[in-house]
Amino acid sequence: MRALISLVGGLLFGAGLALSGMADPSRVTGFLDLFGVWDPTLAFVMAGAILPMAIAWQVQRRVPRALSGDAFCVPQTRKFDARLVVGALLFGVGWGLTGICPGPAIANLGLAPLAVLPFLLAMAGGMVLHKLWARQR
Repeated sequence: MRALISLVGGLLFGAGLALSGMADPSRVTGFLDLFGVWDPTLAFVMAGAILPMAIAWQVQRRVPRALSGDAFCVPQTRKFDARLVVGALLFGVGWGLTGICPGPAIANLGLAPLAVLPFLLAMAGGMVLHKLWARQR
C-alpha cells in the first residue's frame, strides 16, 4: 500500500510540474531574473500551493496516522545551524544557476532525459560526497 501511495503521489507531483511548466528551467530562471524579463509563473504556482498545504496541516493535526498507516513525521527542530544555512545556500545557488531542483529534475527524465542527465549526475555526486563527509565527522 505504501508503494502505491508513493507512486500515485509522485506521478501527481510530476504531472503538476509538467502541466504548470515548472519542469522547464527557463521558467524558473525567468522568475529569478528580477531585473530582466521577469516571469511571474512560479509565484502563481507557489501561491496556489498555499491553500492545499494549509488544509493538509489541519488534517495532519486531527488524523493520527497517514493513509499508509505510518505516523506523520513532523520535524520538531526549529534551530538554524551552519549545516542548514550552507545547504540552503548550495540549493539556492544551484537552482538559480540551472533552473532545476530535484523534483523537476526527476520529472524531466520523462521529458528531456539527456538535457537533465548532467544535473542528476552532479546531484547524485553531491549526495555521495555529503555521505562520505558525514562519515568522516
